[in-house]
Amino acid sequence: MQGADDTIHHRIDELTGIKESARSGDEGATGRQHAKGKLTAHERIALLLDKGSFTEVEPLRRHRASGFGLEAKKPYGDGVVTGWGTVDGRTVFVYAHDFRIFGGALGEAHATKIHKIMDMAEAAGAPLVSLNDGAGARIQEGVSALAGYGGIFRRNTRASGVIPQISVMLGPCAGGAAYSPALTDFVFMVRETSQMFITGPDVVKAVTGEEITQNGLGGADVHARESGVAHFAYDDEETCIAEVRYLLGLLPSNNRELAPVERSGDPADRPGDALLDLVPVQSGQAYDIRRVIEEVVDDGEHFEVHPGWAPNLVCSLARLDGHVVGIVANNPSAMAGVLDIEASEKGARFVQFCDAFNIPLVTLVDVPGFLPGVDQEHNGIIRRGAKLLYAYCNATVPRISLVLRKAYGGAYIVMDSRSIGADLALAWPTNEIAVMGAEGAANVVFRREINAAEDPEAVRAQRIAEYKSELMHPYYAAERGLVDDVIDPRDTRPVLIRSLAMLRAKHADLPSRKHGNPPQ
Repeated sequence: MQGADDTIHHRIDELTGIKESARSGDEGATGRQHAKGKLTAHERIALLLDKGSFTEVEPLRRHRASGFGLEAKKPYGDGVVTGWGTVDGRTVFVYAHDFRIFGGALGEAHATKIHKIMDMAEAAGAPLVSLNDGAGARIQEGVSALAGYGGIFRRNTRASGVIPQISVMLGPCAGGAAYSPALTDFVFMVRETSQMFITGPDVVKAVTGEEITQNGLGGADVHARESGVAHFAYDDEETCIAEVRYLLGLLPSNNRELAPVERSGDPADRPGDALLDLVPVQSGQAYDIRRVIEEVVDDGEHFEVHPGWAPNLVCSLARLDGHVVGIVANNPSAMAGVLDIEASEKGARFVQFCDAFNIPLVTLVDVPGFLPGVDQEHNGIIRRGAKLLYAYCNATVPRISLVLRKAYGGAYIVMDSRSIGADLALAWPTNEIAVMGAEGAANVVFRREINAAEDPEAVRAQRIAEYKSELMHPYYAAERGLVDDVIDPRDTRPVLIRSLAMLRAKHADLPSRKHGNPPQ
């Protein structure tokens, strides 16, 4: 019996040594990773998940490829760490590329590990977080590596709208590998250390003659401000991963659940006296809609999505009386709050996400219209603006719109008006809902009379005043049932909370169909 005990203890020691070696990796490679300001895969997972909660899957997996020297190098884990743990006690699945092994490049075994953890996440109905730091496909494994990416893309698509998927870019992501993050719900990036592009600087130079750095081509700020690929950009990994944890706390685990409720000490009936001064009565005067949001939501906290891209439309996750809501709001401090191509696409994607995961929508409207211009028309403002319209019309979650000031033309309709299915349409007494602004309307309707007058400016002023008094007074839409109520701005928070509570049990069915065909 003693000998048997010695044998099992020996084997346990051997197992412990193998796992510890696989976890710690090559000291030199770890040092090089740290020298770049980057953490290892296990260090990143430790930041993401609750302490001691991580369970690793297939830590002893090794590739079976041969040729080009691969048969002599078969490290455990094969360059990716996969498993599950908890974030604030709720289950989350994760995979993290280990750049120290083959530069995090994806091979057949590497891909199979990711496929397995993606399938597990979908089956368990829990969010999936990918910590990306890889050099793309493992060239030595040829088409097998490319097929591995195909399996990831297919699973990203299948899980879309089923479980939240979050991509965290912590290193390079080039070529076809970049399409997996693009298929997920949110993309986080770290400045200086993460880049995403389909073709790198060398290829760009060879084909077009343009010289550009990796960060200039696909760095965090480029994608957070210019392309819209990244939703968030941070200066360091620790802050980035902490914000991922915060976002997970605002999301349901899957599309069959509601987001977690977190009560605060902020009274549901708290009046918003500050709102009277935050929004100027004059429709042409700018203000920052974020300050309005902060005054209305619990404790003034909201998590803005895509804050650097299309700032004329603000999309945020926040809580009202502890319940998570998605807020879509025109921002008059940027481009007067107009809708353009980028704002429309930003809003459409956010509305679709909220609808997929049972998050009610509150829309704050102060929009002068769609942005005019040759570039906008030639680049498809019609079909791309229609994306936002389609997203709202297709959404079945509780929807409340609130017109703060101006709401003109087609943009008024698109911003979740009563006519496209808002459950409740509210307005402040400062609202101006019309086909267009009074000045433009008077110039069109009374053009001949104004041009023929002895004093055109006096006649124009008279007609503008008449148009405002007859068609743009704050109760015109309410009198016709297009606005359910005109409310005191100070009552905005309690009215929204009561209304959302009433709508919480809302059930709406879409027509029987495989899926719609949204404008692209």
